[in-house]
Amino acid sequence: MRTPSATQVDIGGRLRHLRMLRGLSQRELAKRAGVTNSTISLIESNGTNPSVGALKRILDGIPIGLAEFFAFEPDRPRKAFYAAEELVEIGKGPVSYRQVGETMFGRALQILKECYQPEADTGKVPLSHEGEEGGVIISGRLEVMVEDERRILGPGDAYCFESRRPHRFRCVGAEPCEVVSACAPPSF
Repeated sequence: MRTPSATQVDIGGRLRHLRMLRGLSQRELAKRAGVTNSTISLIESNGTNPSVGALKRILDGIPIGLAEFFAFEPDRPRKAFYAAEELVEIGKGPVSYRQVGETMFGRALQILKECYQPEADTGKVPLSHEGEEGGVIISGRLEVMVEDERRILGPGDAYCFESRRPHRFRCVGAEPCEVVSACAPPSF
């Protein structure tokens, strides 16, 4: 995992923070900017540094100018405790992702309380991004596919893997599945 030094600007953290402030998903910003979802994910995780032209095109999708982007300095999170109603919904549809903390700017770890409705999944195209992720099943049953491996996990079971390995998640059974997960660096 690459992290910026003290003399570098955290372009990925800024982009993620501004995107979330505007209520945009990575997919929506990618569509607006004419780039792939993985490009947005790589930039936000500081896995790659975009050219000035590419960054401008992405920022036009928010919209915000380059000067304003580099002048913007959000406060770093200082809050340590969160009530259940303070978790921020960043998912939609049959998969709920409730994030601990209102922003990921300045954080190296993202924690989510996930809820998959029966038969809900993360999509036919496997996810792949930089970092690591893991989770513990709280209730229900979750099918986890990582490359060619497939397991159905129940309450108390867990998973942990390098996120660049193609992966998918799907709720199996008639009841919703709840998971507490973490990923580093933040990828939403």
